[in-house]
Amino acid sequence: MDIERLEIDGVSVAAPVGRVDSNTARELETVLVPLFDEAKAIAVDFERLTYISSAGLRVVLIAAKLSKAKNVPLALSGLSQPVREVFQISGFAKLFAIHDNRAQAVAALAKS
Repeated sequence: MDIERLEIDGVSVAAPVGRVDSNTARELETVLVPLFDEAKAIAVDFERLTYISSAGLRVVLIAAKLSKAKNVPLALSGLSQPVREVFQISGFAKLFAIHDNRAQAVAALAKS
Protein backbone atom coordinates (compact mmCIF):
# COMPACT_ATOMS: atom_id res chain seq x y z
CA MET A 1 0.00 0.00 0.00
CA ASP A 2 1.15 3.51 -0.81
CA ILE A 3 -0.04 6.64 0.97
CA GLU A 4 -0.02 9.94 -0.87
CA ARG A 5 0.46 12.95 1.43
CA LEU A 6 -0.12 16.54 0.44
CA GLU A 7 -1.36 19.88 1.72
CA ILE A 8 -4.26 21.70 0.04
CA ASP A 9 -5.59 25.04 1.30
CA GLY A 10 -4.15 24.42 4.76
CA VAL A 11 -5.63 20.92 4.99
CA SER A 12 -3.34 17.90 5.32
CA VAL A 13 -4.50 15.13 3.00
CA ALA A 14 -3.57 11.46 3.33
CA ALA A 15 -4.69 9.20 0.50
CA PRO A 16 -4.03 5.47 0.91
CA VAL A 17 -3.83 3.43 -2.28
CA GLY A 18 -4.74 -0.26 -2.41
CA ARG A 19 -5.77 -2.23 0.66
CA VAL A 20 -5.74 -1.46 4.37
CA ASP A 21 -5.64 -4.80 6.13
CA SER A 22 -3.73 -6.46 8.95
CA ASN A 23 -0.53 -6.27 6.91
CA THR A 24 -0.79 -2.56 6.03
CA ALA A 25 -2.85 -0.92 8.80
CA ARG A 26 0.25 -0.06 10.82
CA GLU A 27 1.64 1.87 7.85
CA LEU A 28 -1.53 4.00 7.70
CA GLU A 29 -1.38 4.54 11.46
CA THR A 30 2.25 5.66 11.20
CA VAL A 31 1.25 8.32 8.67
CA LEU A 32 -1.99 9.51 10.30
CA VAL A 33 -1.10 9.74 14.00
CA PRO A 34 1.72 12.33 13.64
CA LEU A 35 -0.53 14.52 11.48
CA PHE A 36 -2.62 15.33 14.55
CA ASP A 37 0.40 17.11 16.05
CA GLU A 38 1.17 19.03 12.85
CA ALA A 39 -2.06 19.74 10.99
CA LYS A 40 -4.89 22.21 11.46
CA ALA A 41 -7.32 19.87 9.65
CA ILE A 42 -7.01 16.41 8.09
CA ALA A 43 -8.76 14.78 5.15
CA VAL A 44 -8.32 11.07 4.50
CA ASP A 45 -9.12 10.38 0.86
CA PHE A 46 -10.14 6.77 0.28
CA GLU A 47 -10.82 7.19 -3.45
CA ARG A 48 -8.09 4.71 -4.41
CA LEU A 49 -8.71 2.36 -1.48
CA THR A 50 -10.09 -0.98 -2.63
CA TYR A 51 -10.52 -2.72 0.74
CA ILE A 52 -10.48 -1.98 4.46
CA SER A 53 -10.43 -4.65 7.17
CA SER A 54 -11.18 -4.41 10.88
CA ALA A 55 -7.49 -3.56 11.39
CA GLY A 56 -7.97 -0.59 9.08
CA LEU A 57 -11.13 0.44 10.91
CA ARG A 58 -9.13 0.39 14.14
CA VAL A 59 -6.73 2.96 12.66
CA VAL A 60 -9.65 5.12 11.53
CA LEU A 61 -11.08 4.92 15.06
CA ILE A 62 -7.72 6.00 16.50
CA ALA A 63 -7.83 8.97 14.12
CA ALA A 64 -11.35 9.86 15.30
CA LYS A 65 -10.25 9.79 18.93
CA LEU A 66 -7.18 11.93 18.18
CA SER A 67 -9.32 14.37 16.22
CA LYS A 68 -11.54 14.90 19.23
CA ALA A 69 -8.73 14.94 21.81
CA LYS A 70 -6.53 17.39 19.87
CA ASN A 71 -9.39 19.43 18.38
CA VAL A 72 -8.20 18.80 14.81
CA PRO A 73 -11.10 18.50 12.35
CA LEU A 74 -11.12 15.24 10.38
CA ALA A 75 -13.08 14.29 7.27
CA LEU A 76 -13.14 11.26 4.99
CA SER A 77 -13.77 11.26 1.27
CA GLY A 78 -14.04 9.13 -1.83
CA LEU A 79 -15.32 5.93 -0.24
CA SER A 80 -15.98 3.28 -2.90
CA GLN A 81 -19.23 1.36 -2.56
CA PRO A 82 -17.59 -1.67 -0.85
CA VAL A 83 -15.66 0.55 1.59
CA ARG A 84 -18.76 2.69 2.23
CA GLU A 85 -20.72 -0.49 3.05
CA VAL A 86 -18.09 -1.50 5.61
CA PHE A 87 -18.38 1.95 7.22
CA GLN A 88 -22.18 1.77 7.24
CA ILE A 89 -22.44 -1.79 8.59
CA SER A 90 -19.85 -1.12 11.30
CA GLY A 91 -21.53 2.13 12.35
CA PHE A 92 -18.40 4.12 11.52
CA ALA A 93 -20.28 6.23 8.95
CA LYS A 94 -22.01 7.99 11.86
CA LEU A 95 -18.67 8.98 13.41
CA PHE A 96 -17.28 10.99 10.50
CA ALA A 97 -17.99 13.74 8.05
CA ILE A 98 -17.89 11.77 4.81
CA HIS A 99 -17.67 13.63 1.50
CA ASP A 100 -18.01 12.36 -2.05
CA ASN A 101 -14.57 13.55 -3.10
CA ARG A 102 -11.34 15.16 -1.90
CA ALA A 103 -12.27 18.64 -3.11
CA GLN A 104 -15.48 18.64 -1.06
CA ALA A 105 -13.69 17.41 2.05
CA VAL A 106 -10.93 20.01 1.71
CA ALA A 107 -13.45 22.80 1.10
CA ALA A 108 -15.45 21.82 4.19
CA LEU A 109 -12.33 21.57 6.36
CA ALA A 110 -10.81 24.80 5.05
CA LYS A 111 -13.92 26.63 6.30
CA SER A 112 -13.62 25.15 9.80
